[in-house]
Amino acid sequence: MVHSAYDSRELLKGCPAKIHCVGSHGSKLLLGCNDGSLHIYAPDSDRQPLPSSDRRIRQEPYVVEKAVKGFSKKPLVSMEVSPSRDFLISLSESIAFHRLPGLEPVANIGKSKGANVYAWDERRGFLCFGRQKRVGIFRHDGGREFVEVKEFSVPDVVKSMAWCGENICLAVRREYMILNGTNGVLSEVFPSGVAPPLVIPLPTGELLLGKDNIGVFVDQNGKLLKDGRICWSDAPASVVIHMQYAIARLPRYVEVRSLRPPYPLVQTVHLRDVRHLLQSNDAVLAVLENSVYGLFPVPLGAQIVQLTGSANFEEALSLCKLLPPEDSTLRAAKEDAIHIRYGMHLFNNGSYEEAMEQFLASSADITHVLSLYPFLVLPKVISASEPDKMFDLASEYLSRASSDASDEMEPFSPSQDSEKSSLEIKKMSHNALMALNKYLQKKRFGIIEKATAEVTEEVVSDAVTSYDGNRSKPSSKGRIRIQINSSARETASILDTALLQSLLLTGLTTAALELLKSLNYCDVKISEEFLSQRNHHMALLELYKGNDMHHEALKLLTQLLEEPNADNLESGHGHDIKSQAIIDYLKPLCSTDPMLVLEFSLHALESCPAETIGLFLSGNIPPDLVNSYLKQHAPKLQATYLELMLATNEGSISSNLQNELVQIYLSEVLEWYANLKAQNKWEEKEYSPARKKLLEALEGISGNNAEILLKRLPSDALYEERAILLGKLNQHQLALSLYVHKLHMPHLALAYCDRVYEAGLYTLSKSNTSIYLTLLQIYLNPRKATKEFERRSENVVAQPSATGFQKLHLFKTKGNRVSKKIAEIEGAEDIRSSPSGTDSGRSDYDGDEPQEDGGPIMLDETLDLLSRKWDRINGAQALKLLPRETKLQNLLPFLEPLLKKSSEGCRNFSVIKSLRHSENLQVKDEFYKHRRTVVKITSDSMCSLCNKRIGKYKSSKGDTIEETESVSISLSLLT
Repeated sequence: MVHSAYDSRELLKGCPAKIHCVGSHGSKLLLGCNDGSLHIYAPDSDRQPLPSSDRRIRQEPYVVEKAVKGFSKKPLVSMEVSPSRDFLISLSESIAFHRLPGLEPVANIGKSKGANVYAWDERRGFLCFGRQKRVGIFRHDGGREFVEVKEFSVPDVVKSMAWCGENICLAVRREYMILNGTNGVLSEVFPSGVAPPLVIPLPTGELLLGKDNIGVFVDQNGKLLKDGRICWSDAPASVVIHMQYAIARLPRYVEVRSLRPPYPLVQTVHLRDVRHLLQSNDAVLAVLENSVYGLFPVPLGAQIVQLTGSANFEEALSLCKLLPPEDSTLRAAKEDAIHIRYGMHLFNNGSYEEAMEQFLASSADITHVLSLYPFLVLPKVISASEPDKMFDLASEYLSRASSDASDEMEPFSPSQDSEKSSLEIKKMSHNALMALNKYLQKKRFGIIEKATAEVTEEVVSDAVTSYDGNRSKPSSKGRIRIQINSSARETASILDTALLQSLLLTGLTTAALELLKSLNYCDVKISEEFLSQRNHHMALLELYKGNDMHHEALKLLTQLLEEPNADNLESGHGHDIKSQAIIDYLKPLCSTDPMLVLEFSLHALESCPAETIGLFLSGNIPPDLVNSYLKQHAPKLQATYLELMLATNEGSISSNLQNELVQIYLSEVLEWYANLKAQNKWEEKEYSPARKKLLEALEGISGNNAEILLKRLPSDALYEERAILLGKLNQHQLALSLYVHKLHMPHLALAYCDRVYEAGLYTLSKSNTSIYLTLLQIYLNPRKATKEFERRSENVVAQPSATGFQKLHLFKTKGNRVSKKIAEIEGAEDIRSSPSGTDSGRSDYDGDEPQEDGGPIMLDETLDLLSRKWDRINGAQALKLLPRETKLQNLLPFLEPLLKKSSEGCRNFSVIKSLRHSENLQVKDEFYKHRRTVVKITSDSMCSLCNKRIGKYKSSKGDTIEETESVSISLSLLT
């Protein structure tokens, strides 16, 4: 016996006749005997008429209240009471209905004569019975009326029957069948076995069918259910359902089994020769030959204590659901205590997941559950209760348990056998932690929700208080931190800290990272120590990031970056991957803490310069701030930053930063020059990478900075750089002299002239168009140009030239002018002002003939320049500069296109002049035509002033004059 579900008590004994059937109405017992009599028994303490409100079978001796002789001609086969209609239904020769409590006859179903079995549907008031090979169905139509509904044929005599919805389950021969109550269709279910068949309806509408010593559950259509089957100790003669138990009448005793799978044995009541079992309201009646016993259920509270003490927690929980609704508080407390003890029991037996499910179903605090895991480090908070408080409370609710049950109470700690191997212990720990993960994740949502609500309420309260002016509180950034004592947030801190450790101990690194990335309340100190000891660097980074500990996070990343051979980052092993991790981390911080970004971006700038510069640009960090920081802490990276920034977005870099970059390049070039000069290896046409960058960068600087850079250049080297800087100062003659006489690179001089000329076109400056004449002078007077360069280069920085091209007069002006004007052969008005024109006016370059005292003139270069740039050179001025010995044949490439263009322009101008003259004549002719206007007046013409016809008017004598002829008046419009 597992526990005592029922107490057996003898209600009556010594019945004068053998009892064939029994019924109960209220607290009274109705006994049908073999002599056809009906005996009514009542409790000994109640001799009064049955109160309508008292409908319970009492646990006291019953005495005879009334005996009705001859109630039926033959012995009663079966008897049933209809509580809702107060009918006594009896089967003898036929089925009779009597009104209770006076036993007045109501109806006698004549067609039921010879019936051997019947079934009553209390809800619908339907009666079915089996008579020979037929089944009849009647309906109670109110009062004394019973109306026949259907009658169906069946294969054989019905041995047992019961309603199942609108159908009827029959036991015919050795088969169970379902009879459709509407059309009479029979469908077989399964064989009934050797023992007498049993059809027992269940409160749920399903059926329990007997097959020897097995009870099979089927639905209303006869389909087997998946809930299993009841295995009795022997084939039962009858079965009744009471509460959550199935009670079977066996030959030697009454067996009680639970209706919950796996349908265990609950109790055995030793009553021999029981003839009938009857389900009453609050008891089960066991009828013997001359006596009646009552099986009264033990109080639910006592049963719950018994079941809990014997570790039958499932049965105990099912009984808790049967407690009265008015005891809801007690029921909840008992269920909570049982769940806790059940969880303790399962945990100590290694069923960790099932144990956590029980803890979830209870109100156990997570601190008590976490006390099962002593190796987890938890934050110490003020509001945490003692670990055994909840479990002492569980024992308090179950204090009515017997001493045996109390002895079976197991301690709330994981029991570990000393003989377990280390592998088993490790396995147990892993499985226990996996179950803890699920438990904490299920509990987490509600706890985090409460903690967040507290924080929201705090923030709103602080905002209102700050608005009122009482106090102000700085707003917190990032994720929420625990700042004041709060039970919800303390619990959330304990939960998240334990969950983080449990996830990592079970190898669920991804889940741990997701936890840290989301809103969490992990204790920073404990989690930091735990993660550091186990080298969970990615999780540690997320912990720092979630708590705005950016300095610590970046310090850790930098430390990992300095250890390229160590497997420190789960994200990858490469140096560039780790640097990218720093860049990714720094991106959100650019707008909030740019100094922190600069401090920890140096390593990334070395390995991933392009990505780091992109970080600076996308983060809108002021370039001057970045440049100043690099200049102070990483001067070697300053040029790299400025180069990449210039390459990425040239318009975003200021002139100051460009000059800063030029100064860096110049310093490198000067250092390189000094080293080569000390080794006597310097060559002017040798270019290092730094010098190439310097030459390219010099093109973008301003004139003011050019003066500063010129002072740093050596006087006997770096002529190309000096030429570029002189060009920035508009010292074009000096710059061209350097290209021609120092560098001996005429092509660079020509390219320089092209740049100056094209720039002059955009600025509408006519002075820059004479740059080619300056180059011609340098070609034709090399020595004098060199001396002039040496003289003026000394003062060029101290006395910078004004803007615009400085007109140079290197030669004395001749008194004679060229008699013939080349401009006369050039074209239209716009061509006349062209730089290639041959204006007869006095030229700025009029002077003496070229002097050759300084060395050979560069005639070939001069002729080449004239032939290539004839359209950009003033022809008359160029001819004046040429030496007299110049052959006209050599000037053919220059003069031929020039004269051709001039002739073409003259011809075009002549055509234009003729066209304009013709157009003028046409306009005059049109003008004369419009000067003459003809007005035609007829007799129908109206005056615009008096609105009268002009053709009729009166003379001074009153005579009417009619104008019959039209008059044409020619009006000359005099100018």
